[in-house]
Amino acid sequence: MPTKSKFLKRLLILRYKYISEKNFIFLLSLVIGLLSGIVSVTIKNITFTIEAIFEKGIILSQNSIYFILPIIGLFLVYLFVKYVSKKPSGHAIPSILYSLSKRDGILEKKNIYFPLITAPLTAGFGGSVGLLGPAILSASAISSNLGQFLHINRKTRSLLIGCAAAGAIASIFKSPIAAIIFAIEVFSLDLTFASLLPLLIASVSSVITSYFFLGDSVLFDFNVSEKFLIKDTLFYIILGIGTGIASVYFSKIYFGITSIFNRLKSAKHKLIIGGLAIGTMLFFIPPLYGEGFGFINNLMLGNDIEALGNTPFDEHLDNIWIVIGLLFGITIFKAIAMTTTFAAGGTGGIIIPTLVMGSALGNVVAKVINNCGLGFTVSEANFTLIGMAGLIAGVLHAPLTAIFLIAEITGGYELFVPLMITASMSFIINKNGLDHTIYTKELIEKGALLTQDKDKNVLILMKLDSVIEQDFIQLHPEMTLGEMLKNGVSKSSRNLFPVTDSNGGFVGIILLDDIRTVMFDQSLYQSTTVETFMHQAPEYIIYEQDSMQDVMRKFQDSQAWNLPVIKDNKYYGFVSKSKLLTAYRHELINFTS
Repeated sequence: MPTKSKFLKRLLILRYKYISEKNFIFLLSLVIGLLSGIVSVTIKNITFTIEAIFEKGIILSQNSIYFILPIIGLFLVYLFVKYVSKKPSGHAIPSILYSLSKRDGILEKKNIYFPLITAPLTAGFGGSVGLLGPAILSASAISSNLGQFLHINRKTRSLLIGCAAAGAIASIFKSPIAAIIFAIEVFSLDLTFASLLPLLIASVSSVITSYFFLGDSVLFDFNVSEKFLIKDTLFYIILGIGTGIASVYFSKIYFGITSIFNRLKSAKHKLIIGGLAIGTMLFFIPPLYGEGFGFINNLMLGNDIEALGNTPFDEHLDNIWIVIGLLFGITIFKAIAMTTTFAAGGTGGIIIPTLVMGSALGNVVAKVINNCGLGFTVSEANFTLIGMAGLIAGVLHAPLTAIFLIAEITGGYELFVPLMITASMSFIINKNGLDHTIYTKELIEKGALLTQDKDKNVLILMKLDSVIEQDFIQLHPEMTLGEMLKNGVSKSSRNLFPVTDSNGGFVGIILLDDIRTVMFDQSLYQSTTVETFMHQAPEYIIYEQDSMQDVMRKFQDSQAWNLPVIKDNKYYGFVSKSKLLTAYRHELINFTS
């Protein structure tokens, strides 16, 4: 341990001596990009290896019993959580956002390797989830712990976590621009040169890492060949409305199913019920199996039958409306299957399932337009692509990410206009229908979500403990005026005294001004008590319940200079307006510097 400390000390000395702060951040963003790429490649290869074992080795799918695999995967995750991690892993992006707002960007070391185990077990065995979220969490945990090791401050550590997220996305999708925009939109990073360049370096280095290990292979083997036609504008607006409604449905299904499973206290019961539900859905709708990249690729290439796989309705697939119905069923049930996988104990991400759902919906809309008998014809491949963008824009409240992601991964820059139309429509509809996303709902309820509102962000980053003062002498209601002057006023440098009962409960306050006119009248020393002069505080701060926004509002509404803090129904200390404003100014300088 001493050797390690000496090495770190020498390393930090050399760093401060020879490398400027700016160049050091650039260097770290490069390293983090490389590590993020390795994490993404690792999690993909582990998952694909598991899938290959079942597809080519055991060949369970040919025996029509593939639908039991997700139950096995969930059971393995259950055993891992019970005997190894001891604690279920939270959802990736919300965990990162919470660490940025309330834990100074600190993520536990276990978040580096646990997602590399639980996510492949979930998705590799057919769980209807994606790998992007766990890859982002693992890469972000590496970045966070590297920042702690090198004594990086909180603001820089937050930026490097954004670099890790951008690197993971860039590596998986080979889309560096969309990765940068994702970090800015979802993590609310400031769009400045100081933040943009590290994000760019991390994204590019991560993409290069992906190319090094995986070559030119891409997730979507498709290039746009049909251009945008102005006559199709109305149909893209209709698609935007459809994806907007679908994105609201996606989020509400997620919240609803999660709420139902939260009522089950036993993880084993969640596993059994969730596993059976997923197996049933997979039996009737095979494309719900796993991440769903094959399904998306087949749709874009026009291989509808291959995309749908073997279903109980194979004999009727020559009827286009049966195909449309099955594709619409995937749109409906993908959100259900994904959420059930999470609720049953699985680990994964929501971005790729969102793409699957969007691709199915976009394809359905195009097929309905082409087969409604009104003589209209649109590109099914283009609608499939733009449907993905619409769902991403609505579900994540990230329209720019959606536009650039689809454009980059398919080379579809010629579709920028319909992408913007559909993504903006979807985002507006979802934003009006829901104030929060799957990522942010719980954080908003806790008052722990960073946004582009700097004032609000500063208050979120502030900690109540840092402004609580406890050097006040406590008085009791039955104390006489003489005792109060002898044991309180004479020994305190404060002009404020909390009054508490025998159990420490807060009952009132006394200001020095309240007794100034009688404090030298000795005839009252024994005949009057603290209770005579005490009065109620204008407002109370409830510890671990009131956010810093609530504290600031209470000061503003009460016009008080000091407010008592109540913890577990007992007096805990005071917060002064002067100390609160000083701490706010200090935090604001740190946040904006």
